[in-house]
Amino acid sequence: MNTTNKQTTDKASVCKLMRPPQQVMKLDRLGSSHQTRLSFMRTLLRRLKRENWRFERPIWSVDDNGEGHAVYSAIGPRRTYSLIAFAHDLDPALRSDRVIATAWDATFCLFDGIPTTKDIERLSKNVPLQEAGRISDSELCLSRANRSGRLFGHVLDRLAVGEQPDLALIQSVGYLYRTTAVYGSGKFGAADRFLIEDRKLASGPFRLEMLSVYLIRAFSVDLVEHMAKVKGGDKATTIAPHLRRCFGIGNSTGLGMAPFIVNHPVLFNNWISAREQAYARVRAIDTADAKSKTQFLDFLKRAQLNVDIWHSNHELQVGKLVDLKADLAKLSEYVKNTSILDDSKPWDNLYAWVAQNLTFEGQEHFLSLMIEPYGDLVDELTETMGADEYATFRIDGSQSVADLIHLIENNYAWALDVDYVQEKNQAKFWYVSEEKLEPRLGERFEEPGKEFEQPLSTGRDASELYVALKNWLEEQGDSQANELAYFLLAHSKYRHIVRRVQQQAKYNYAEIQDNLIGSELLPINMLRCKLSFFGATHFDPRSDRWVRICLYQNAPFPSELEHSAADDWAYPPLNITADTSAKLQEV
Repeated sequence: MNTTNKQTTDKASVCKLMRPPQQVMKLDRLGSSHQTRLSFMRTLLRRLKRENWRFERPIWSVDDNGEGHAVYSAIGPRRTYSLIAFAHDLDPALRSDRVIATAWDATFCLFDGIPTTKDIERLSKNVPLQEAGRISDSELCLSRANRSGRLFGHVLDRLAVGEQPDLALIQSVGYLYRTTAVYGSGKFGAADRFLIEDRKLASGPFRLEMLSVYLIRAFSVDLVEHMAKVKGGDKATTIAPHLRRCFGIGNSTGLGMAPFIVNHPVLFNNWISAREQAYARVRAIDTADAKSKTQFLDFLKRAQLNVDIWHSNHELQVGKLVDLKADLAKLSEYVKNTSILDDSKPWDNLYAWVAQNLTFEGQEHFLSLMIEPYGDLVDELTETMGADEYATFRIDGSQSVADLIHLIENNYAWALDVDYVQEKNQAKFWYVSEEKLEPRLGERFEEPGKEFEQPLSTGRDASELYVALKNWLEEQGDSQANELAYFLLAHSKYRHIVRRVQQQAKYNYAEIQDNLIGSELLPINMLRCKLSFFGATHFDPRSDRWVRICLYQNAPFPSELEHSAADDWAYPPLNITADTSAKLQEV
């Protein structure tokens, strides 16, 4: 780390430059989030590389119909984790990304260690059933995936006759398989998180889930090459190295993911806080050295190419892509035609220009690009992105009612400004479906079930608590009963929101500062925010409630990681020709 960068870690300087929660925690801005150096996939690969993890495929038992199983082992300094993949010959008519599906092209589990023949036999009777089966605490993750209808068959047919697949189509779709669920943390019998949270690799958020997806990507390419060999015989070929990395792994995600960032406020705060600290650290840099400037300009070009590849048919995303493409072009022109990167405080000054001239899409993408050259300055913040949620769960009953009222006035003004009596401001309600035990969003005045509402209406609940506290204060006067404990003994239904208000006082980014039950709510913004922390790219909404994404596109494969850069893949390389880029616009 150079001297300039060391100076910027001064806490006081960084804190002054951190964006306030009133700006950051609005859904329209959170819904414009992009992956960063701190995203979980990138953090994982850097650790795997740093700790010299090795990868093997000890078992490949897949027949000519594409059915069977395989094992992929990640071997670290202390532990081994093995993905057990079950391949299925699925009737295309049964292929569905919906959570109600009962059959998939492939199913998987991440096994803690090296599975025995008995382990595989046991899991072969359960993993393909997913929710209908049961796994044990020897398993850490459970997942399933479907083939891409457009790309898998194209690649298979081309390889079978000895030809390479079309680059434009690969870049346009981005994956051969698309996961529709990756479960962990005790679901369906898997190991609870507390059993593994002291392990270095597993200590960060969603790292084992991201490892599962990384190994599933390797399986997807191996399987299509296997089936091409079966179909084409001696004529068949494998995917050329320069095309291989273009295949990521897809994911289809719906409403089930959205409530997570509401139900885990301290953890969510730590994600946002780490990201905002990273931005502030770079903005505090006095001067930009030549290497950092060159890297930034290179990443900016790659980001522009990425927008050419990224496409969607959904009107929400189409508009965002138009804005982002224009924003990156404006940014590129401004940097080229000014000396701003050579001036004092270049990144802070450039951010000020960006904030005035670009949309939220462009602003958030710029910040992601801005920190790319400064891994030595910001990557350590990934170690702060976990949370001990038990330690922050206890309510302080000794706090005075008056003090809690002040906290609500200071931190929940956005909630107090909303009239929740109006139907438009309480139009929706969150509940859990009986069939799949998945979060769902209902229309309060059009659908039954509001009696099963989940406590996710944080703004309304804070507003109701505020009124109840003020009434209590008036009724009790100046007495001992003005401690919160006495209030909660009489009004226990407010415990959950009291806890949130107390947490918000210590964790500034813990609360989404928007109405989560209003008629204008777009859950897709919540999904995109969370997925950006995973490292997702190419968001492609299919409605305002579910989205398809791409993971690990352009990343080195397990067999390449030892001899490749672990973290130079978040944006496509610049060696795509102008002709290919033009074709991508047509696909």
